[in-house]
Parts: sequence; structure tokens; C-alpha cells
Amino acid sequence: FCTTNTISIYIYMCVYAPDVLIKERRKRTGREMKRKRYEMEKKKTELQTTIEELSLITITKPVDDTEITHIPLRPLLSFCNLIIQVLDKIGPTMAVLRQDIDQNIQRLEKLCETDPCVYSNLVEILKKERNEGTYKMVASCSRALLWLTRTMDFSVGLLRLLSKEMSSKMEELVEECYIATLKPHHGWIAAAAFKVCLKLVPDNNTFMDAIGAKDQSYETLREDIDTLSSLLTPILKEISILLEQFGLNRLKSM
Repeated sequence: FCTTNTISIYIYMCVYAPDVLIKERRKRTGREMKRKRYEMEKKKTELQTTIEELSLITITKPVDDTEITHIPLRPLLSFCNLIIQVLDKIGPTMAVLRQDIDQNIQRLEKLCETDPCVYSNLVEILKKERNEGTYKMVASCSRALLWLTRTMDFSVGLLRLLSKEMSSKMEELVEECYIATLKPHHGWIAAAAFKVCLKLVPDNNTFMDAIGAKDQSYETLREDIDTLSSLLTPILKEISILLEQFGLNRLKSM
């Protein structure tokens, strides 16, 4: 005869045990998926992480006079922060450039934090300062946006050159990109400062390591740069058109 205890065990094994096993299996599967996601995140380079953020940007253009263009600010600041990370890895030789970019980022972030719903759209920042008559001032957020846009333009151009001419010296690529992007906006003081910085440009391997691509194949790096360029170039073009509409595109440094 079966004892009461034996019957209870039998009922448990038939009724409850399968559910317990299924739940345990699901837990293990969940933990395994989290572990795999974590491993994938670890393997991502800075470029790939930035590509993910930029791919989420949607520029909304007005349908009529009651609407305005919407260009998200945060993803662009993330790319600018990536530039700072690269400069940090290169070392103190780029400290002046790093400080300039960081100050511009902080200026925009500070304004955005006062009303994130409004100033997460960079168009609203330009409108606000134009209405106040401060948008062309040296310490304005509009001017910070102008120079960050030019910095991003230079950075994308440099990466594009690097992907096409991996064997060329970094110093030559930086100079070529500078002439095409930043030089037209620099006065003689900024141009002279650039000549000094040019002598401090790292070699190709150091730069590749700085952008997190040291262990990547050239083909993978090219694909990442092409993707980044295809995402960022049209955004920068839209911003440049906007800056021209606000009369900021001709402002130069000293």
C-alpha cells in the first residue's frame, strides 16, 4: 500500500515539478541571454556604440508655418563626447582642443537641463538666443553649437580619409581634412595654434587604439566608418543649412 507521504510526493512530481522545471529553465535561459548581451556590449567599439545612438535620430521637418524643424541634441552631444574620449586616450597633447569641445558641450547641456522638453531640440536653442539677441556672442549656446558642428564635420571627414587611406600618415590626413573643413573658419591665431597641434598628432596605431579599433580588421573599421558617415553627414548638412538661416555660418574664430 502507498503511504500518505508517498502519494504526496507522487502528486507533487506529476503536478508541480514540471512547472518548477520550466521556471528554472526560463531563469537559466534569461541569465544566459543577459550574459551574451553583456559580452556583446563589451566587444563593441566606441564607434559602434555611437552608430547605435545616431541611428535613432529622426529629423522632423515642418509641414506648415505652425511647426518647426526638430533636430535632437542629445545624440549629437554623445558623438562629441566620443571625440573627447578619443582625445583623452591620445593624451595631454590635445588638452587645449579637448577643453574647448568640453566647454561647448557643457554650455549646451546646461541650457538643455533647464527645460529638456524644449531645448532637447537644438532649433529651439537657436530661436531662444536669436530672440534675446545673444546668439552671436562668444559665450552663446548658438556659437557652441556652431563650433561643435564644425568639429563633428572635421571628425567625420578625418575618419572617412582614414578608411580610404589606411597607409597614409595621420599627420597628412589631419592636415588635408583641416584645410577642407576648419581652416576656412579660422583666423590667424587659430591657424597658428593648429600648426602646433599638427606636430603632436599621434601615429596611426595610437589613433586606431584611441577609437577602439585596434583589434578590428580594416574591413570592419571601414564598414563602421561608412555607416557613421552615412548617418551623420546628412544630419550635419541639415544643421549647416539651419546655421546659415540664422546667419551664423560665416562666424570665425580669431
